[in-house]
Order: sequence, then C-alpha cells, then structure tokens
Amino acid sequence: MEEIIQFFSGLNPILAALYATIFTWLLTATGASTVFFIKKMNRVFFDGTLGFTGGVMVAASFWSLLAPSLEMSKGEGFTKVWPSAIGFALGAIFIFGLDKVLPHLHVNFRENRKEGIKTPWHKSVLLTLAITLHNIPEGLAVGVLFGGAAAGIEGASIGGAVALAIGIGIQNLPEGFAVAVPLRGLGLSKIKSFNYGQLSAIVEPFAAVLGAWAVLSFTEILPYALSFAAGAMIFVVIEEVIPESQQERNTDIATLGFIGGFILMMVLDVALG
Repeated sequence: MEEIIQFFSGLNPILAALYATIFTWLLTATGASTVFFIKKMNRVFFDGTLGFTGGVMVAASFWSLLAPSLEMSKGEGFTKVWPSAIGFALGAIFIFGLDKVLPHLHVNFRENRKEGIKTPWHKSVLLTLAITLHNIPEGLAVGVLFGGAAAGIEGASIGGAVALAIGIGIQNLPEGFAVAVPLRGLGLSKIKSFNYGQLSAIVEPFAAVLGAWAVLSFTEILPYALSFAAGAMIFVVIEEVIPESQQERNTDIATLGFIGGFILMMVLDVALG
C-alpha cells in the first residue's frame, strides 16, 4: 500500500485523480461483467450490497470529507463551521436539482415511479442514469481530495484520497452488477447489459478531474468543496440508496450491509489517511 501512495504522490494531482477514478470505473465494469454468468438477481444479496454501498458513502462523507473540511476551516466556533455547513447544503441542493431534472428509474422501483422530467427513453437508459447519479459526487470527492493534498492543505492527504478511491471502487462492484443484471432480465443481450452497467461509472473520471482542477485553481474553496461532495453523497444515500434497499423484506440484511460498509470505509480512511 505504501508503494501505491508513493506512486500517486509523484503524479500531477489532476492525473492522479483521473487514474484513481479510472480504477473505480474498472471495478464497476468488473461488477457489470457478472452479467455474462448470472441472468437473475438475488434480491437478498442485492439489498445487502445496496446497504453496503450506503455505509461506504456515509463513512466517506464524514471521515474523508467533512472531518478534513472542519479541520482546515479557519476561525473558532460558528466561524469555523460555516464553510462546511454551507458546502454541505449546496452539495445536497445540487443533487436535489439533478434528481428533479435528470430522468431516471431506481432498480427496485416500478416503471410508474420514474423520476425527473418526462421522457420516452427506454427503461435501460433510465436504470443506468439512476446509478450514474450516485457516481457524480463520488468522483468529485476523489478529485477534491487529491487537489487538496497536492495544495498542501492540512487535513487533506494522498493516503486519504487513495483510501477514498479504494472504498468507492469496492462499492462500485455491486453498482455495476445492479445495472447490468436487471437489464439482462429485461431481455437485453449480455453485451448491451454489460455496456450499460460499466457506462454508469464513466462520469466519475470527469467529475474527479473537475474537482481536482477547481481546488488547485481556487485553493480557498477546499473546505466548501469537501463538504459539498459530502452533502451530495448523503443526499444520494438517504433519497435513493437506502429506500432502494428497503423495498423488499430484507431490511436486516441491508442494515448489516450498511454497517459493514461503514466499518470498511472508516478503517481504510483512518489507516491510510
């Protein structure tokens, strides 16, 4: 692991963010590749992995994003907490706006529960866009951390950025599966199902590069940017991930998955960050 951190430390931060999120994208593609071997989704396993995804995202929001944001904010008392509070609110509002505009359909929901503007798009596209919505704040978070670490700002580290990329990559495995396998069940070919599954994470490298560039160009926004990514991820977890995991009677499995994901991300961030 030390070699990996040293490798990323020697890279331009924008390039480091790009490489890290290409890794998370490849793990999504790995998850999507299960469609070549599995046609039907096991709901117990799926709900457990959704819970796991939520746990990773919540832990990352605090340990990798909010805590560093608070640590690097200047001042005391209310003055110190305002950048994190404002950024967090703006991140949630940003995803709220996308959620209302971007047409999408969550995996466990019936087609009459489509969200966003009305569109004739096929269900396969809507399912893919639902997972893509999850991935925007994830890529942004990785890029912001790499940018902050390169700028030498206290509270941001290459180890923390690598830990975040690993945690997001691990939870991307079931996300690729969550798109590809249901599409195969709808009658799409294995190749098309795989392509839709891996495409759901293609947005992560773009968001990461944007996040790293923004922080390097405007260093003073880093506390806001970190908490912005945290607010975006928490909104996704509460509005989408958790409700999806609770549609069937696998609530205990989903909850245990959440706990497992939270612990894994916490351990990665504290050990590496």
